[in-house]
Amino acid sequence: MTKLRLLAIGLIFLAAACSPQNCRPDCAGANLSGLDLRTVPLAGADLRNANLAGARLGESPLQVVDLSGADLTGADLSNANLAGVDLSGADLRGANLLGTDLNGAFLQQTRIDAQTQLDDKWRLGWSLLNQPGQTKNLAGADLSGVNLWGADLSGVNLSQANLFGANLGQANLAGADLSGANLIKADLRRANLSGANLSGAKLPWADLRYANLNNANLEQADARGAWLTGVTLKNARLDQVRLTGAILPDGSRHQ
Repeated sequence: MTKLRLLAIGLIFLAAACSPQNCRPDCAGANLSGLDLRTVPLAGADLRNANLAGARLGESPLQVVDLSGADLTGADLSNANLAGVDLSGADLRGANLLGTDLNGAFLQQTRIDAQTQLDDKWRLGWSLLNQPGQTKNLAGADLSGVNLWGADLSGVNLSQANLFGANLGQANLAGADLSGANLIKADLRRANLSGANLSGAKLPWADLRYANLNNANLEQADARGAWLTGVTLKNARLDQVRLTGAILPDGSRHQ
C-alpha cells in the first residue's frame, strides 16, 4: 500500500475520531504531530495536552474548545479561528499565529520565543499576563478583545486605551489610569479598581459586577447600560456619570 494511500486513510480516520460527537475527550493527549488538519472538522474538539507539533491548523474555519497544555511547537495556526480557546500552558515556541483570531483566548503560562509569529496586540496581551510589571505605559494601546483575566495591571497607564470587549475579570487595576479608555462591553467582574482613574471612560454595557471601585475617579464616565450589581463605591468620585439604563448596586435599573 502506498504512503499516499496510508496518509489518506489516516486522515479519514482522524476526521471521524475528531468529530464533534466523538472527540470529547478522545483527542485529549492524542499524537497529531505534523498532520494537516485544515479540513478536519474540529468544532468542539478537546485537544488538551495533545501533540500538535508541526501540525497545520491555519485557516481552519471551525473552532476547537481546549488546547491547554498542547504541544504546538512549530505549528501553523495562521488565520485560524481560536477565539475564546483555552491555550493556557500550551507550548507555542516557533508557531505561526499571524492573522489568528485570538479574541478572548486565554494565554496564561503559554510558552513563546523569538521565533513565535504573533500579531502585536496578542503579544502585548501575552506579556501583560505572563510578565507582569514590565510595561507601565500603555496609553492608547489596542487591547480590544484581549483576555487579561486575573492580570496584575496595578498602576499601569491605560489612558485612551482600546479595551473594547476585553476580559479584565478579577484583574488588579488598583491605581491604574483608565481615563478616556474604551471599556465598552468589557468584562470587569470582581476587578480591583480601587483608586483607579476612570474619568471620561467609556463603559456602556460593561460588566462591573462586584468590582471594587472604592476611591476611584468616575467623573464624566459614560456607564450607560453597565452592570453594577454589588459594586463598592466608597469615596468614589461620581460627578456627571451617565447611568441611563445601568443596573445599579442595589439591583435596580437607572432610568
